[in-house]
Amino acid sequence: MSAPLDENTRSIILATVPALKAHGLAITTEMYKRLLATPAIRDLFNLSHQQDGEQPKALALAVLCYAEHINDLGALSSMVERIAEKHVGLNILPEHYPYVATALLGAIGHVLGDAATPEILDAWGKAYWFLADILIGREKQIYDGNESMPGGWKGWRAFRIRARQNETATIVSFDLVPKDGGALFRHKAGQYLSFKLDVPEHGSQRRNYSISSAPGADHYRISVRRQDGGVASTWLHDSVKEGDILQVANPAGDFFLNDADSNPVVFLTAGVGLTPVISMMGELAQTRTNRHIHYIHGAETRALTAFVPQIDDLAKSDRVKADFFYSKEQAPVQDGTPGVTTHAGRITPAWLLQTLDRTATYYICGPDSFMRDMVEALKSAKLPATQIRYEFFGSAADPELVLSAA
Repeated sequence: MSAPLDENTRSIILATVPALKAHGLAITTEMYKRLLATPAIRDLFNLSHQQDGEQPKALALAVLCYAEHINDLGALSSMVERIAEKHVGLNILPEHYPYVATALLGAIGHVLGDAATPEILDAWGKAYWFLADILIGREKQIYDGNESMPGGWKGWRAFRIRARQNETATIVSFDLVPKDGGALFRHKAGQYLSFKLDVPEHGSQRRNYSISSAPGADHYRISVRRQDGGVASTWLHDSVKEGDILQVANPAGDFFLNDADSNPVVFLTAGVGLTPVISMMGELAQTRTNRHIHYIHGAETRALTAFVPQIDDLAKSDRVKADFFYSKEQAPVQDGTPGVTTHAGRITPAWLLQTLDRTATYYICGPDSFMRDMVEALKSAKLPATQIRYEFFGSAADPELVLSAA
């Protein structure tokens, strides 16, 4: 493990914060340009996040956050854990880190020009490798822990698609079983799978999809929404069939149901953000928990909402209270299921605060803007941070989410 950063190095890093605020995105954009010139490194990334600019933006925020907290790195523990889990899902290895160091320092020098003095480059080199060593160490722990568990593995494992099912016109579920017929690692409800996909005419693609099946099943289920112009989702919807083989990494992610928490649970989701929560509810249903469960979901229409029958069944058995919001239906008709209420419009912060349960733990997943609004509302009500948990989609480039989660 690296020695702690000396005071002079930390002072230099802190002094670069104004430059990072002004030029951070230019630096990370240049860094990725350099990284992606190396095929072996390029294949590790979700290139759609490069095309829409989300990945450079997210990294710029992370670098800025690191610099701002260089004297209090303990505040970044959750961000470090999230990055380590992402890296494990993508099979990032120690030998990949030097490429990033070279690209980052080269980008700093390129963007800042003469302002990037040897002292600044030396300080950022030390700061980079200090953090890299922390990540490498934590990633090894996760890799080794996963591999040692029943059904666990390291690297990519071949899975066969046992079944596929249309949940809605835009969401398809795939049941995956190990091709080798071996045991299946028991994931934590809320975690995701990372995939190495070979998409015709697009080459190797990396994607993460939340596991929507409950832990303990004999398969993993992912539920994929077709994205407009999405390379991977379009291919999965249109071309992948039962019997096909996909390369899958061990389950990963730090957004999962806390077994030690006995609080009531509020699941707050929008769009396809429901997928990890469906896994969580499946686990709670299996354990026959006495915890009060409130499921709140926003979608465009009922027809585009996945897993409604499953929620209705849980509500009928008095295990879940549910509120559905449909933004493109003027007056949703109640389906008569006890404990289920439908609303026209979107989930608003005002409605959320009116129904606030101060004893509950909130699990939030959906588009960044939705999560930001919900998290800000809960924080404005002084709900403790330990009772607010949320999952990042994509690269999580929203500064309010990235920095508050750190």
